[in-house]
Amino acid sequence: MVAMDTIFNIQTQAEFEKASLEVFKFQFENNQIYRSFCDLLYTHPSDVKCIADIPFLPIQFFKSHAVLSTTDPVQQLFTSSGTTGALTSKHQVTDIKIYEESFRRAFIHFYGAIEDYVVLALLPSYLEREGSSLIYMVEDLIQQSHYQESGFYLHNLFELKDVLTALDTEGRKVLLIGVSFALLDLVELHQFHLKNTIIMETGGMKGRRKELVREELHDQLKHGFGVSSIHSEYGMTELLSQAYSNGNGVFECPSWMQILTRDTEDALTILPHYKTGGINVIDLANINSCAFIATQDLGKTLTNNRFEIIGRFDNSDIRGCNLMVL
Repeated sequence: MVAMDTIFNIQTQAEFEKASLEVFKFQFENNQIYRSFCDLLYTHPSDVKCIADIPFLPIQFFKSHAVLSTTDPVQQLFTSSGTTGALTSKHQVTDIKIYEESFRRAFIHFYGAIEDYVVLALLPSYLEREGSSLIYMVEDLIQQSHYQESGFYLHNLFELKDVLTALDTEGRKVLLIGVSFALLDLVELHQFHLKNTIIMETGGMKGRRKELVREELHDQLKHGFGVSSIHSEYGMTELLSQAYSNGNGVFECPSWMQILTRDTEDALTILPHYKTGGINVIDLANINSCAFIATQDLGKTLTNNRFEIIGRFDNSDIRGCNLMVL
């Protein structure tokens, strides 16, 4: 099996391809659900010569099955949000240190040392339930920031307004990470003029507001916070890695994660860059679950590690996943 140290130190496309093929072979041999899916497609490791040949497991299987490539005990269970009665995704994590290494390295790569930031989190819909991988990550970042002002805010928007304004005025580097509807609530409460703060939205109205297209959402947030760009995070329960955007909706992956797009009419056909299709994710940090996932997001790739999200498939449930069982 490919070592995690090798995965997190990938430098070139050739190294990424080599590691991906090794992980595919390992998961084909050790993941019962993924092996059954590959068998249904008549795909064997001897048929797979490049990453475009690798089968991508529909993300819906995380709702109906335990997707594991190891018999090690589960250390952490991450679950997705969902409407009452809806099936939720479950990511059974057998080595939580891999997740910690993944998000810590990615943050350093895109933003520098977390110790330099005051981290303010406005994630009420996530805090109000258990099992959120986003809350786990942000809580760790808050602890690493070493600033006493870092922390979570639930519904205390007036307190957050005062803290954020004071920190920015003092010239402190601030990261405010929030769910879309809560950030909109904050800017409706107060008009900011921030100079030293990064605003990062994690998406989702969670049924609290009307869904907005990205451009409209970002325009409202830029105006409300007085900033020139809105950053975004692209992650999900089923992944142990995240991509980030520093504006204009273009996301960039860390070196151990890549996006491919599939033809919406033929799921086994991989599209070239700039063609809109279904988002397939390779997340090599998912070594112990499944590293090759077909999501229900729509988007297009710009390079091997840069992509845009355009929307979701029609006739999907609230998280953008059709129900499907093997």
